Amino acid sequence: MEHQEVDLSKPQNQDLIWDLDSMARRELAERFITLFENRLCVYSESVRQLYTNYNLHFPSDLGRKMVVLPNPYAFHDTLHGIDSAAVRQTGLCVLPGRLLGKPGLLLATQMKEGGPAPKTMPFKQALAQIISNQKKIGDVFLPIMMKGDLREFDQQMPYIHLHRLQVQKLTRLSTFERDDIQQTITRKLLELYRRADSLVC
Repeated sequence: MEHQEVDLSKPQNQDLIWDLDSMARRELAERFITLFENRLCVYSESVRQLYTNYNLHFPSDLGRKMVVLPNPYAFHDTLHGIDSAAVRQTGLCVLPGRLLGKPGLLLATQMKEGGPAPKTMPFKQALAQIISNQKKIGDVFLPIMMKGDLREFDQQMPYIHLHRLQVQKLTRLSTFERDDIQQTITRKLLELYRRADSLVC
């Protein structure tokens, strides 16, 4: 994989520069977030864009930061016109199972710092249940992540808080565009689902 240069003399989209300074176990957090590279789309509120094809970069000259670098040769993989009104928190978190002595990825509900250990379910099982429940009410579950979603529990365990995109709220986009966005995120999610039991950091 070729490394892209991060030129800080140009104005940067701050939504794509994530600060890892507060992470006690930063290297573990870096390995964990890399598991989701190109598997979860990244949302930027300031430019109303969703990135589906990107690399995660940890430049040493930037200190404790992670930069999301959209693929410059795949501009069609950047989805435009994604209003923040269509993005909401889910209260769901993805954790590395290995740190709890379990295989693959786990899903938990909201985690509170200093609170009890989270109740978890295997990611695949939990995701299948969520998708089924959403389908029953005529909705789809389209998880994405954005700046601030990579967090740490009790300075020990990295986790990702999931946001979700509600395509029906993208009223400025055509039905075709909304369907295309839904299919793109679903395709990525399916890939993550298939590999969830074998992803370890």
